Amino acid sequence: MRLAFVLTGQMLAASSLLPIEMWQAAAETVGGRRRGRAPLETVTVSVDGAAVPTQAGLRLAPQASIADAGDFDVVYLPALWRNPRPQVVRNRALLPWLQAQAAQGATIAAVGTGCCFLAEAGMLDDKAATTHWHYFDRFARDYPAVRLKRQYFITQAGSLYCAGSVNALADVTVHLIEQFFGREVASHVERNFSHEIRRPYDQYRYLEGDELQHADESILAIQWRMQRDLAAPLRMTDLAREAGMSPRTLDRRFREATGLSPLAYLQGLRIAAAKQMLEATNLTVAEVAFRVGWLDQGHFARVFTRAMTVGPAEYRRTVRAKVFTLR
Repeated sequence: MRLAFVLTGQMLAASSLLPIEMWQAAAETVGGRRRGRAPLETVTVSVDGAAVPTQAGLRLAPQASIADAGDFDVVYLPALWRNPRPQVVRNRALLPWLQAQAAQGATIAAVGTGCCFLAEAGMLDDKAATTHWHYFDRFARDYPAVRLKRQYFITQAGSLYCAGSVNALADVTVHLIEQFFGREVASHVERNFSHEIRRPYDQYRYLEGDELQHADESILAIQWRMQRDLAAPLRMTDLAREAGMSPRTLDRRFREATGLSPLAYLQGLRIAAAKQMLEATNLTVAEVAFRVGWLDQGHFARVFTRAMTVGPAEYRRTVRAKVFTLR
């Protein structure tokens, strides 16, 4: 597979270098397990093939111009520092190239004000999108046909991804790695590379820092109850009775509001809390299990392993070591 990383003036270098390193780590992980590096080509490109200045004062030399680069499976657009308009105007040749890449099936991921390239090309018209929070108002004025989602850090419209920050782009990258290389490899990259950044992408179609964003007040109350009493022996029948509804109605309304069953949502909260404790405390696995609502350490370990592809003890060792190990 081939990945393109577009370079432009005024760009934040980390918005390209971080995903490049994450993809290379994924390829090395696959290679270590299959005895041969995964076929992955990362190519840096610019409109004319010339080196570009970055916000950090570095000049990055691309490997190819867009005219000579060919077709790609994934294209990344960088974040731009301050007002993106000069770069959008200066790099207008990118617009038909992006349209052509999308037409032949490429996934495109843009971050921050780099999302303006997609909007300028008309590729986000009548689609959900986001951008850097500081540019929301200008973005809304310049691209009224785009459905700007100010409350989200990540939006996905088919094969077009917009991320509001470099950290959010790391979330998108883990998600894409999972699509191409599988959950185990993506989880490995997440744990070793940026475990503290990512939230479970597949639980949220549009991913922001808070999943409590819907209008069903009864379900919101139950979600807050779950978060507040995470270690308590919460039973769905009891929660339904407290909310004045049947268990079947609770399940239906909870799925409509969050996209998850109540039990799956509760389990996700508990796994997230367990991860934080394993990363930041010296509590034993049994103590962690108890504090997030599991009395049976063995059951906790099985559920955690199913969610993270590794057991809690190995997860703790890996995220604390923060080094890549090939298996």
